[in-house]
Amino acid sequence: MTIFDVVRNAVLAGFGVQEKVREFIDELVKKGELSESQGAKLVKEWTEKADKGATDMNKNVSDLMTKTLEKMNIPTKDEFDRLNKKVQNLSSRVRKLEGGAEEGREE
Repeated sequence: MTIFDVVRNAVLAGFGVQEKVREFIDELVKKGELSESQGAKLVKEWTEKADKGATDMNKNVSDLMTKTLEKMNIPTKDEFDRLNKKVQNLSSRVRKLEGGAEEGREE
């Protein structure tokens, strides 16, 4: 199971829990144990906490992935892009130098 699978399953489980909480609160409202405004307030509070939890989880997974890649000594996309740009610049300079050397030979 990959990290992606773990995160995907956690997100899907979160959606399932969210739906169950809404159903539970709706049931309490139907039974008269909560007013509609209290139910709406509970749903809003729970949703905000769930969103914050999801945001925190995303940050933690991102941090974990970054640390894991650093330990594995795998370059990040930004590092790869910087290196690629350097290689392109060096290749261009070499082509110019080679072109200049060939012109000098023709004289």
